[in-house]
Amino acid sequence: MKKNESGIDRVIRIVLGIALLVTAFLSGIWWLWPIGAIFLITGAIGWCGIYTIFGWSTKKD
Repeated sequence: MKKNESGIDRVIRIVLGIALLVTAFLSGIWWLWPIGAIFLITGAIGWCGIYTIFGWSTKKD
Protein backbone atom coordinates (compact mmCIF):
# COMPACT_ATOMS: atom_id res chain seq x y z
CA MET A 1 0.00 0.00 0.00
CA LYS A 2 1.50 3.29 -1.12
CA LYS A 3 1.05 6.11 1.36
CA ASN A 4 -1.35 8.77 0.11
CA GLU A 5 -1.74 11.07 3.12
CA SER A 6 0.35 14.12 3.94
CA GLY A 7 1.76 14.74 7.40
CA ILE A 8 -0.90 17.30 8.34
CA ASP A 9 -3.65 14.99 7.02
CA ARG A 10 -2.31 12.20 9.23
CA VAL A 11 -2.15 14.43 12.32
CA ILE A 12 -5.72 15.65 11.78
CA ARG A 13 -6.97 12.07 11.36
CA ILE A 14 -5.18 10.86 14.49
CA VAL A 15 -6.44 13.75 16.63
CA LEU A 16 -9.98 13.39 15.26
CA GLY A 17 -9.88 9.61 15.78
CA ILE A 18 -8.78 9.97 19.40
CA ALA A 19 -11.44 12.65 20.02
CA LEU A 20 -14.17 10.43 18.57
CA LEU A 21 -13.05 7.41 20.59
CA VAL A 22 -12.97 9.42 23.82
CA THR A 23 -16.40 10.89 23.04
CA ALA A 24 -17.76 7.42 22.31
CA PHE A 25 -16.33 6.06 25.54
CA LEU A 26 -17.65 8.90 27.70
CA SER A 27 -21.07 9.22 26.10
CA GLY A 28 -21.80 5.61 25.17
CA ILE A 29 -22.56 6.46 21.54
CA TRP A 30 -21.60 3.12 20.04
CA TRP A 31 -21.49 4.15 16.37
CA LEU A 32 -18.62 6.58 17.04
CA TRP A 33 -16.28 3.66 17.89
CA PRO A 34 -15.79 2.38 14.31
CA ILE A 35 -15.55 5.89 12.84
CA GLY A 36 -12.94 6.92 15.40
CA ALA A 37 -11.02 3.68 14.89
CA ILE A 38 -10.97 4.15 11.10
CA PHE A 39 -9.63 7.71 11.44
CA LEU A 40 -7.00 6.58 13.95
CA ILE A 41 -5.82 3.61 11.90
CA THR A 42 -5.70 5.43 8.56
CA GLY A 43 -3.82 8.29 10.17
CA ALA A 44 -1.35 5.92 11.79
CA ILE A 45 -0.55 3.99 8.60
CA GLY A 46 -0.77 6.95 6.18
CA TRP A 47 -3.04 5.20 3.69
CA CYS A 48 -6.71 5.86 2.96
CA GLY A 49 -8.77 3.44 0.89
CA ILE A 50 -11.25 6.13 -0.18
CA TYR A 51 -8.37 8.23 -1.52
CA THR A 52 -7.16 5.20 -3.49
CA ILE A 53 -10.60 4.54 -5.00
CA PHE A 54 -10.91 8.12 -6.24
CA GLY A 55 -7.24 8.51 -7.16
CA TRP A 56 -6.66 11.30 -4.61
CA SER A 57 -3.55 12.00 -2.59
CA THR A 58 -2.62 14.74 -0.15
CA LYS A 59 0.99 13.59 -0.07
CA LYS A 60 3.45 15.51 -2.19
CA ASP A 61 5.88 13.32 -4.08
